[in-house]
Amino acid sequence: MKPIAWTLALLLALISSAAWAEKQGGVLRVYHRDSPASMSMHEEGTVGVVMPMTGVFNNLVLYDQHVAQNSEASIRPDLATAWSWNADHTALTFALRDGVKWHDGKPFTAADVKCTMDLLIDAGKEKLRLNYRGSWWVNVSGTTVNGAREATIHLKRPQPALLSLLASGETPMYPCHVSPRDMRLAPIGTGPFKFVEYKPNQGIKLARNPDYWKPGLPHLDGVEYTIIPNRSTAMLAFVAGKFDMTFPNEITVPLLADLRRQAPEVVCEVTPTSETVALLINRTAPPFDNADLRRAIALTLDRRAFIDILTQGQAMVGGAMLAPPEGVWGLPPEKLAGLPGYGDDVGKNREEARAILRRLGYGPDNRLSVKVSVRNLSVYRDPATLFIDQLKEIGIDGELDTTETATWVPKLIKKDYRMAVNVLGAAVDDPDPNFYQNYVCDSPRNYTGHCNRALDAKIEAQSREVDPGKRRQLVWEIDRTLQEELARPIMYHSRAATCWQPWVKGLTMMVNSQYNGWRMEDVWLDR
Repeated sequence: MKPIAWTLALLLALISSAAWAEKQGGVLRVYHRDSPASMSMHEEGTVGVVMPMTGVFNNLVLYDQHVAQNSEASIRPDLATAWSWNADHTALTFALRDGVKWHDGKPFTAADVKCTMDLLIDAGKEKLRLNYRGSWWVNVSGTTVNGAREATIHLKRPQPALLSLLASGETPMYPCHVSPRDMRLAPIGTGPFKFVEYKPNQGIKLARNPDYWKPGLPHLDGVEYTIIPNRSTAMLAFVAGKFDMTFPNEITVPLLADLRRQAPEVVCEVTPTSETVALLINRTAPPFDNADLRRAIALTLDRRAFIDILTQGQAMVGGAMLAPPEGVWGLPPEKLAGLPGYGDDVGKNREEARAILRRLGYGPDNRLSVKVSVRNLSVYRDPATLFIDQLKEIGIDGELDTTETATWVPKLIKKDYRMAVNVLGAAVDDPDPNFYQNYVCDSPRNYTGHCNRALDAKIEAQSREVDPGKRRQLVWEIDRTLQEELARPIMYHSRAATCWQPWVKGLTMMVNSQYNGWRMEDVWLDR
């Protein structure tokens, strides 16, 4: 046989071997940490909805499920086969895939793209109960269609980040013919898995879509998520082999060593959670409408203690954007120097904080007492408990105030708190969703009431900047100002482990967003 023929034969053998290696069938069993309010991805913000529902839907475009760091270079076609910008970056046109059907058999068309975008900008006949990421789309003026296979999203001004927002796991396409109300209870998608049921406090079930538009996928017969709020109970069940996978980034670094002793065969990866643990100070009501008092709170923070105690040194100090090297836009360490509470001399910082409190009339005979609100999950309670201990160092008495998941975000939006420790997940490692969602004056998710109109103008300037280098410099300037003004003091960028049994194959953990890697269409079980 000639060399070329040998090469072709070898390639065919390898392809055949790979195909046979990916076994069909089986149900992936995942434990879930929480009971979400609904199954509507556009009305919820928690990864507890995004993870199971990503497999039910498709996006126009999606981050490559096997490239660990999300970036514009890793964006791939999904329901769109191609896309192009107009000359001034104010219109993004998508050519759409033919032959795709919703799970109820109706065809996917450009009208569904328009309906989805109209929902997101509150311009449709139907309305979302809560437009959780409405601030992402403030620059979208509308969507037009050209037949059934072309849709164009129009912008009020240039915004290069639009494609990244559309690639997020949190931006699936919704069907025109299903109401937002029904999508909360029984979502209809085009993805590799069909929604079967959601029983609050029990679990979520998905089943294989036999008519999925990608031939041969998915490999799994289904995915089942069992809700177990107690982390220790869930971990023991995983060690016993009752689950194939943990909830994402649910195994803390201290717990990881114990898990590996009990189950040395399991596969675990420690990655940034893409979650920023931050302090929220409600500056719209006394006593924290006082800027000096807010500064005293920031000065008592011992960031290294949070990192060493809660993550055994593996979490990262940073600003609003995810810290490098995993984060694409984060402030480098030298640019954090000099910011309130970032210095290494914690004792000196706290002495300044105590002096501020004395000037404000607080002391041993007039101690300030405050409730510290948290979502009732360990990833919130643990740092909040440590924070309350740090408050005592400057003479403030803190009390933990727990809130269940379904009412947590509404509580923050209504500013029904004084101080809170919040875990802020970043669906996209890009400044636009972070800044517009959490920091601009008029965003409903600007929980603290911080408002700087001049900074808002600078946020818009970075958003329209098409030169990545110039945009990065603007982003760093904005981030430093946010930390100087204590918009929401960042305690740390968390790192934690996700684990799975050795028979789980085809899974890639994302390092700069835990929201974008759960399509599960080519995950398979080798057992």
